[in-house]
Amino acid sequence: MVRVRVDQVTEPVAYHAEGPVWSEAWGGLRWLDMLAGDVLSLAPDHSVTRRHIDTVVAAVRPRRGGGAVIGVERGFALEDTNGTVTVLDSLWSDEGVRMNEGGCDPDGRFYCGSMAYDGREGAGSLYRLDADGSTTTVLGEVTVSNGLEWSPDGDRAYYADTATGRVDVFDYDRGAGLSGRRPFASVPDGDGGPDGLTVDAEGGVWVALYGGSSVRRYAFDGTLDEVVELPVSKVTACTFGGPGLDRLFITTSREHLEPGAEPEAGALFSCSPGVRGVPVREFAG
Repeated sequence: MVRVRVDQVTEPVAYHAEGPVWSEAWGGLRWLDMLAGDVLSLAPDHSVTRRHIDTVVAAVRPRRGGGAVIGVERGFALEDTNGTVTVLDSLWSDEGVRMNEGGCDPDGRFYCGSMAYDGREGAGSLYRLDADGSTTTVLGEVTVSNGLEWSPDGDRAYYADTATGRVDVFDYDRGAGLSGRRPFASVPDGDGGPDGLTVDAEGGVWVALYGGSSVRRYAFDGTLDEVVELPVSKVTACTFGGPGLDRLFITTSREHLEPGAEPEAGALFSCSPGVRGVPVREFAG
């Protein structure tokens, strides 16, 4: 099994960094300081700019016509090409539940899943926003709805409900949506919880382990074959970026850490793992 070390790209600029996404359409990498409600952007000199969006920002993806679609605390928001953000109607009223993570399917629909602030079992759901603005509840009774990404050919989707300790795989087509849920890879107790994830051009699945100080790559058959080691414990998400999509960018958190513990926590890291990613899927609306 291959082990890879990382480089630190930024200072610890976020409390709970999440959701990195590379898009040439918006000039490179964006990621989230989730619980601050801010979207961060990385400049070529590795300086960071910050834009406040809402109480919580859970996921962001580019729109095909420009701008972005964003998961906010209790629903969705749309950013237009001028940067104006419009928050859509809330999907629920319970202030104890928030959005947590999401992504776009091959047909341009945006998904985002929720969790309770206190992590109570079964309080979350996975929602889908279609291009016409309609919403659908795709999964119910999940606990910590987390990473979601499709295989390069779009026939499979990988999904983590962190509380289960595993990544599941679905079959996907536009009409049937997600079906045939089954276990793909399990994380042993004590190795951290499966958090955000991404997929490379060879079909490998890269999973950030919250509390596990690593990102793990699983081959198409679910076999563990590569580990990226980090100097902090709370590893939250990852994505491929750079002009050649050959850099893996990794976000980290200092949520619930004692002051002074893990001084690099909250920084952005990267490495060159020897494979390329696939271009980000955009929202069709």
